Formats: sequence, C-alpha cells, structure tokens
Amino acid sequence: MANTCDRRSFLQLGAGLGAGLAAASASAYAAAPAALPPVDPVRIGFVGVGHKGSNHVKHLLRMEGVELRAVCDINEEAALKAQFETEKVGKPRPTSYTRGDTDFKRMCETEDLDLVFTATPWEWHVPVCIAAMENGKHVATEVPAAIEMEQCWQLVETSEKTGRYCVMLENVNYMEPEMMILNMVRKSLLGEVLHGEAGYMHDTRQLKMNDFGDGLWLGNHHAMRNGNLYPTHGLGPMAWYMDINRGDRFDYLVSMSTKARGLDLYAEEHLPPEHPKRQRRYINGDVNASLIRTVNGRTIILKHDTDLPRPYSRTNLVQGTRGIVRGYPDLRLHLEAEHEKNHWEPGEAYLTKYEHPLWKDSRERAKSMSSLIANDKYCLANELRNGEYLEDYRLVEAIRKGVKPDFDVYDAASWSAVTVLSEWSVANRSRPVDFPDFTRGKWQTNPPVSIMGV
Repeated sequence: MANTCDRRSFLQLGAGLGAGLAAASASAYAAAPAALPPVDPVRIGFVGVGHKGSNHVKHLLRMEGVELRAVCDINEEAALKAQFETEKVGKPRPTSYTRGDTDFKRMCETEDLDLVFTATPWEWHVPVCIAAMENGKHVATEVPAAIEMEQCWQLVETSEKTGRYCVMLENVNYMEPEMMILNMVRKSLLGEVLHGEAGYMHDTRQLKMNDFGDGLWLGNHHAMRNGNLYPTHGLGPMAWYMDINRGDRFDYLVSMSTKARGLDLYAEEHLPPEHPKRQRRYINGDVNASLIRTVNGRTIILKHDTDLPRPYSRTNLVQGTRGIVRGYPDLRLHLEAEHEKNHWEPGEAYLTKYEHPLWKDSRERAKSMSSLIANDKYCLANELRNGEYLEDYRLVEAIRKGVKPDFDVYDAASWSAVTVLSEWSVANRSRPVDFPDFTRGKWQTNPPVSIMGV
C-alpha cells in the first residue's frame, strides 16, 4: 500500500518532497549493471503462475535456450499446472515451491537460476525482486514494479549494488502499432516530439468483484488509494518515444481524480448485501488525469479509467513539429511531408510502410519454426501477434547474447513512481510534485533504446 508516513510528510512539506526524496535516497552505487557475459541456456524460476504468470510460462517453454527450473505459488494447483505444461512440451519437470507467501525466498536461496520472473499481486513484486537480486539472480516483474517511493529506490539501489538486472515487463511497448510509431519517431518523421497522450482505459469492474484470481486483491488498492494506480501500459511506449532516462527525464507531475462512484454502484447492483466487497467503500477516483512535464519541455497527458462502463482504449497519441499519430484504437496520422491537407489519414497502410524491424524479424522467425508450429498453434499465434511474447523473448535473448535488456531498473522505478506521485498530488489539491532522478544524472548521457538498430 502507499506509505502513510510519506503521504503525511508530503502534506506537511508541499510539492518539493519529490526532490527531497531524491536527495535523501542517493547512494554511492555507481550505476545499473552494464551488459554482462552471455548465458545459455537461461535457467528460470517463476513466482506466481496463476492467470498472468501461466501465459509467460507458456511463452518461455517454447523459446530456444530456456530451462524452467522452478515454479513458486501459494496455490499448489497452479504450480502443478505449470509443471504439467513443462512436461507437455518435453522438458524436465521444474521444482515446486508452495510453502506459503514467502517460499520464493527459499527458491532464490537454493535454486541455481539466472533469471527470476514474478507475476504476483502488486505488493509482492518488490520483495520477490529483492530476494532474487540479493541471491545473484536477474529479475523481471510484471507491472507496476513498485507501489511506494521507498520501494522504487530499493529496486534501484539493489540492482546497482548486486550488478543484477531488474526489468519491469511492459508488453504494450512491443505491440505492433506502438513499435511502428517508435520506428517513425526514430526516423524523425514526426519531427521533434513535443507532446503525448496515453492511458489505460479499460472497464475492469467485474474483475475486481470476482472472488478468484485478481479479484482476490486488486479491489483492495481501489479501496485504500486514490490516483493513477496502473500507468505503465500507456506511459511505457511514450517513455521510449521521448527518450525518458536516455536524453530526457520526467520532471514534475500534477494529478486530479473524479469522485469514486463506479465500483460502489457496481457492487450494489451485482453482489448480495452481506458480501464484503459491497460493504466497504472505494475511494479511488473513477477517472484520474495526470499531466507530466519533462526536463526538456515535453508534456504527457496520462489517464486512468477502469471503474466506469467504456470500451477499451490506450489512446497513444504522439505529436511533433512535423506530424501527429494516434495509435489506439483507430490508427490515424498526419505527416506534413506526405499530406497536403490537415486531416487524418487512415493508418493501416502505414503498419507495413513503417513496420518495425522487430516485427519483421518475428515473422521470419516464425516461418523458420514451421516444424514446431505445425504441432503447436499456440506458438504461432504468440510469435506473430503478441507483445507479451516479444517482451519475454527480448529479455531472454539479451541474457543469452550478453547485451543489455531493452528495459532497465531506472525505467521500472520512474514509470512506477507515477502512481505514488499521482496519489500525493491528488491528496494535496493537485499541486505539482517533483520526480526523483533515479539515474542521478546519467539520463543526460544514456543512449536511447536501440531495438534491431532502430
């Protein structure tokens, strides 16, 4: 949960707290790990193999150079299912760790692993990451990586101290329209990028009211916190477009929430009067809008909207001095160099024209795997059309080849910090809040993300 003491301090100290935290948390560690020697095969342990985790497991089992050595879950049935999936593709049965909430520590201490994944409830992401890194393992976590500011710094400092990668897995960065836009940005087709709009707009009321899966814990956050609780699906691609932590960085944020009505109303209409989820009250505003300004003068409008009836959207608008593109749900664009009139052009044809090399490579790789695909349609579907598959593949390949992953611990910290800062701003009448500089100045010289030479 958000740190009560920190919030109280923020209300006392005002909008300068972000900078104060940055100064107070600075450490003597030099930097996040650079590229490390190749490791092949990559030996993996997975913590949290429920709905989300099991999808990652299926991806990893179908990749070259991967050994799933261990799985950990408080639900023994979920761990057994992961073991079955492993044996089904002809690989050795992984060791199971199911002795309660913290059995991941035993896994990290006893197993000979290169990489640990976690797809647990949010509050367990940081404990798993720290246990993995302190035992010499790289770690990859589902989003968000952290839900408290101290946790963000803890991830940064532990990665720097241990020399282990700490990667937050943001699958939207690898989706086809988002990667096409990244390709266009890298080719300067939009000119200098100045503004972006993004978010996570997805009706998840039913999910929160379930008595299984994410419904067991997700609604708790909405009953205790008020801000943008899930920023990274929209923010991750935008951070790549704007070279955040690699030439620019987030400077400050202001945030505002509507009142909370959606979940209370939904619970009243769908749950019996005695149900605990109907009896409690939800405080997270149904719609949160946050505005971020970067050090180099770019702006981002970021929305969170998950508790009202609406179609799914991420918006993903990028505007520059030479053009504008809107990526979701309807891909549209206007390029000054190609379009004489100021109107939107349908974007589907541009998916091919400006297709990112990673997507081209993915299609070629799928063709070369035809013998496997003939017996495994799951592999083909994910190889060609799944950003989640590509995020897992890119991380595994980086470790196998001895190159730096596309994401680093500074991304994990700065993207996750949006949640905490939005809560603080909302609680203080939408006053500006400074972002800590998790890189401690290295953003000025870090090179942009380079994927397949783009």
